Amino acid sequence: VKELRERTGAGMMDCKKALGENDGDMELAIDWLRNKGLAAAAKKAGRIAAEGLVGMAEGDGIGVLAEVNSETDFVAKNDIFQAFVKATADMALQAEGDFDKAMATAFPGGDGTLADEATKMVGTIGENIQVRRMVAVSANPGVVATYMHNATGAGLGKIGVLVGLKSEGDKDQLMALGKQLAMHIAATKPQAATTEELDPAVVEKERTFLIEQAKESGKTQEIAEKMVEGRIRKFFSEVVLAEQTFVIDNETKVADVIKNAGKEMGSDIELIGFERIELGDGIEKKEEDFAAEVAATV
Repeated sequence: VKELRERTGAGMMDCKKALGENDGDMELAIDWLRNKGLAAAAKKAGRIAAEGLVGMAEGDGIGVLAEVNSETDFVAKNDIFQAFVKATADMALQAEGDFDKAMATAFPGGDGTLADEATKMVGTIGENIQVRRMVAVSANPGVVATYMHNATGAGLGKIGVLVGLKSEGDKDQLMALGKQLAMHIAATKPQAATTEELDPAVVEKERTFLIEQAKESGKTQEIAEKMVEGRIRKFFSEVVLAEQTFVIDNETKVADVIKNAGKEMGSDIELIGFERIELGDGIEKKEEDFAAEVAATV
């Protein structure tokens, strides 16, 4: 079964069935899988998949996002693909965002795991289909607010955001604040919730760049370092959520928005984390010259 999977890229249960149907003959099993359209996965697995959809699912005090990629945006409009993304998000919720656990879980109504079903989708859809990543945010007590930008259906879209707010305050008020924060995050793409959570390597890289920039303008090392402190604060205001200016009113710092909301509610609010998944983010897309492609085909 392992050898057949490696040679065809088909799912474990499909390989097992193929060998059973052909008395263990490897070559006949490969032909059987090819005829079923299941052996195509291996050839298509290497093709760039940067389109698709982000799926979202919510539970009590928890929210999850799952990104499923396809090769073309056209597939994202396919009902079968959309149903698969929704099912993937639901399974991510059951696994509380644990990718390996979700992928190894039996797919509802199928005869294999989520990983096996993803392989089958390649044959069904005719493109490379990849379950790329899953994330989760939980808050107890409190709420996890969600927002989907460029939504194509319920819980489906291009940019998904989760925001966790921990508080004993009114859940409806917390959710309203969380929705606004989620929209803010979708627009500004912060790298961390607080300055303490920002990767020190990112800060050091920015600091080194700014010092070199100041020195190139003729400043001494000492003066350059003093100048950089102010610029680092500006850098934080651009990439750290708590330090950003709230896009809703365009004047209040996000940290103060949360603090003020807590005072009005009569209960402290703690931003315990956020997740933002943008479809295809970080995938190097192949630049296509459509005219050249047509000419080459001809």
